[in-house]
Amino acid sequence: QVQLVETGGGLVQAGGSLRLSCAASGRTFSSYVMAWFRQAPGKEREFVAGINRSGGTANYDDSVKGRFTISRDNAKNTVYLQMNSLKPEDTANYYCAAKDDTHWNAHPSVSVYEYDYWGQGTQVTVSS
Repeated sequence: QVQLVETGGGLVQAGGSLRLSCAASGRTFSSYVMAWFRQAPGKEREFVAGINRSGGTANYDDSVKGRFTISRDNAKNTVYLQMNSLKPEDTANYYCAAKDDTHWNAHPSVSVYEYDYWGQGTQVTVSS
């Protein structure tokens, strides 16, 4: 098992930046594909970005491409989400998720149902 704790959320003006971190503990961090999802009030949880075990492949939802960057540091057991040019529609609770995967270069899944472990979430609020 792995435990995930997100930090870095907060209130920011439109056009600003935030960096989310997700610290993992438990099993070997590099065993997991990692991803960020978000959920706004009254909406389904949606995929934001994912990164494979090696850190060599990342994918993004179209709504954040060019503005958000996911990265991981396997030595620090941490995955990051750098969010730039934030918009009010980015306001949501952001969740870190881990998927146990035997393939080192597996492409990150965008499906919420394929992730095995979740953090408690961190709120991001973007004011206009």
